[in-house]
Amino acid sequence: MTAVTERPIMAAAPVPPILRAMNVTKVYGGTQALKGVSLDIAPGRVMALFGENGAGKSTLMKILSAVESPTTGQVELDGEAVAFASPREAADQGISIIHQELSLCPNLSIQDNLFLGRERTRHGVLIDGAAQQTLAIGVLERLGEELDPRQQVSELRLGQQQLVEIARALLQEARILIMDEPTSALSAPEIEVLFQVIDELTAAGVAIIYISHHLEEALEIADDVAILRDGALVATAAAADVDLAWVVHNMVGREQDELFPERDAEPGPVVLETADLSVADPANPDRLAADSVSLHVRAGETVGIYGLMGSGRTELLECLAGRLPAASGEVLLDGEPVRGGVRQRIRTGLTLVPEDRQRDGLIHTMSVGHNLSLPSLTRFVRGLMVSRSAERAAVHSMIKDVTVKTEGPDAPIDSLSGGNQQKVVIGKALMTGPRVLLLDEPSRGVDVAAKADVFELMSRQAERGLAVLFTTSETEEALHIPDRLLVMVRGRLVADLSAGEITRDRLMSLADGADSDQEA
Repeated sequence: MTAVTERPIMAAAPVPPILRAMNVTKVYGGTQALKGVSLDIAPGRVMALFGENGAGKSTLMKILSAVESPTTGQVELDGEAVAFASPREAADQGISIIHQELSLCPNLSIQDNLFLGRERTRHGVLIDGAAQQTLAIGVLERLGEELDPRQQVSELRLGQQQLVEIARALLQEARILIMDEPTSALSAPEIEVLFQVIDELTAAGVAIIYISHHLEEALEIADDVAILRDGALVATAAAADVDLAWVVHNMVGREQDELFPERDAEPGPVVLETADLSVADPANPDRLAADSVSLHVRAGETVGIYGLMGSGRTELLECLAGRLPAASGEVLLDGEPVRGGVRQRIRTGLTLVPEDRQRDGLIHTMSVGHNLSLPSLTRFVRGLMVSRSAERAAVHSMIKDVTVKTEGPDAPIDSLSGGNQQKVVIGKALMTGPRVLLLDEPSRGVDVAAKADVFELMSRQAERGLAVLFTTSETEEALHIPDRLLVMVRGRLVADLSAGEITRDRLMSLADGADSDQEA
């Protein structure tokens, strides 16, 4: 559940747009990524831009921020046509972008990342470290983070790294700020602070373009809405005049209820169990991230764990997969204790799809096919060699099974959309032949149609007899996807609900800690 700052509904300001896309097209080879898009961005307002992966959102934002140039059409700033030579030139004119995929240097400090390429100097020569540190502390405090600016970025959790990315954009004092999935790794309190900052920025006249796959969240913060589909602008409206169903229909041409798979589960025997399992917080070993957790998952059953960031859901799944050690308790597969690290767990049939696919799920220098086959290469060993024909046949079969949209196994993994990359990570896990499929926030950072594909894929695996255990912080997913839902709060399971018992009000009450019916 995300706490959202209530914002007054204002009538459209009768002021000229600060930024305009005028009949913009973009062609890559034989692909037309944008088809005559015209969009006005007003100062002091939040424009929510929606669209599936591949709809053209990122391409349009790259053109507005001068990462790319339009094939035809033009961009106007303050009523004048502009053609910036570089993103730095656009930033100097007040256009700043926060990219979805983090662009930080992990081996540098927070402070160095904040001012990289824009160092504060004395007399134009010497770097003014004291001034940079003061500014860094100030912008981090503004975002609700008490971090040491000298700390290395690699030591931060994902949500903190995302806040550093946001802080870097805020320090540029932009007039137009483009936010691409800024909350994908943030906790509910961090999102609330970010929304307060957005309110401050718009009150000062800053124009915000806000891209998010969290549709309800974006509608709460938006003044205006625009929707791209297949490279074309298909709908615009005032946010106050539309609802979630309108957004989904215009994005994908389907109703919201059609996005969740329907299945009549017939679970078999218990496959996975935990008995009083406790896991230490890797960032603070004196604290338990998961505390005495006992759960079970049956063959053919899809079980969800609903919990907000900090609930311990990620640490629990990483312990099940062998990435983190158990502080106490046991993990059982078919009633037998499971030991060892990641490799041993995969061999016994426990495989994890991690939350952060970019960092933990993919090797970006490899192709689609090599990413898929890497964990299961031993399957294809014939004598002393890997049988490339057997490997390639298995890869082709998995690409078809998980419906990855790609030019083929040899395509670079970074040529795929976020949703298709996620399917590759899931396919990679399935190629190991698991009996239990663990998925940590499997829909993170993918659009609404790709989410539907991921959920359908999970449902098919359960129908094939796999035990499926996934985590989510999304209320709609918790309501519609699992056969059974476990609710996790501050490291403990506080409820075990069958599909018919799950309601929105009850979830919110449980997540807030107001209700605790220890049924798990």
